[in-house]
Amino acid sequence: MKKSLPVVVVDRAIPFLTDFLRGRAEVVALPADAMDAATVKDADALVVRTRTRCDEALLAGSRVSLVMTATIGHDHIDRAWCAEQGIRVETAAGCNARGVLQWVAAVLADAARSAGWHPSQRTLGVVGVGHVGSLVKAYAEAWGFRVLGCDPPREEREQLGFLSLEAVAAEADILTFHTPLDAATRHLCDAALLQQMKPSALILNSSRGEVVDGRAVLASGHLYCFDVWEGEPCLDGEVLRNARLATPHVAGYSAQGKANASMMAARVLSDHFGWPWEEWYPTEVIPPKPRMLTWEELLATIDGYYDIVTESALLKQHPERFEAFRDAYRFRLEYF
Repeated sequence: MKKSLPVVVVDRAIPFLTDFLRGRAEVVALPADAMDAATVKDADALVVRTRTRCDEALLAGSRVSLVMTATIGHDHIDRAWCAEQGIRVETAAGCNARGVLQWVAAVLADAARSAGWHPSQRTLGVVGVGHVGSLVKAYAEAWGFRVLGCDPPREEREQLGFLSLEAVAAEADILTFHTPLDAATRHLCDAALLQQMKPSALILNSSRGEVVDGRAVLASGHLYCFDVWEGEPCLDGEVLRNARLATPHVAGYSAQGKANASMMAARVLSDHFGWPWEEWYPTEVIPPKPRMLTWEELLATIDGYYDIVTESALLKQHPERFEAFRDAYRFRLEYF
């Protein structure tokens, strides 16, 4: 008797993966808002994004044995409940780190042009020195910034000389957040922290919306650039309007980042179902070729790869299209 193929339900906004799965699995591609208990009941595995809450309400009574999220973050997955049920959970940690680096670089370039400063005149505080934060730190130091890092879990494990959040915030001209969202990081940037910062300090958030208290930042008078927002996709209109730059949760939306996520999902699925693994990478995407570039080269080239000012203006004009902007996004090319 021929063995039936496993059923894999995939968020249809995840590119490239269905090509890999063809012939290996029965693929059900759904929009995120169509994933519910009924549509995933007969699935053996789910491949999701942050828009799908994976918990008892979705998964109880299903035969799902694997939840793979094609994202770095995993706060949309009830990992404790999944562990109790024997459901394997995997993430694509690090997949889009260079895409987020590109977002940070575009913000820094725009801020420097507007205010007329050079990196040697600024202190950059990096909160969360993991996949993304480590890249931001390395490139920023090469560009001439004085960089201070804050990462309490890594400091406890590795004793690398990272500073406390308060110490970094007090000295930073620019503070950028790259932490996961959990009980310890919710509203990590709050009114109390903002009071310790320079009034002129610029705040960047491309981690999770709830890491930064948007209303507190607005009330503080600090400049801020957000890619992630509390209450997505329903944004606080006043917080949105007053942002220096505002983007629709697309900091990591590079072509290579998406290809990396799909490749990582393919590897996890192969391991889970016992498929032979041969190195696979989407043929539509040029593999990344990381390189260092100078600050002057960044200023001369970034707009051609990422017009963040135009993107910000579009979101401010049409906040109701937040999800549409994400779903129809033209993935950027990583060039460093």
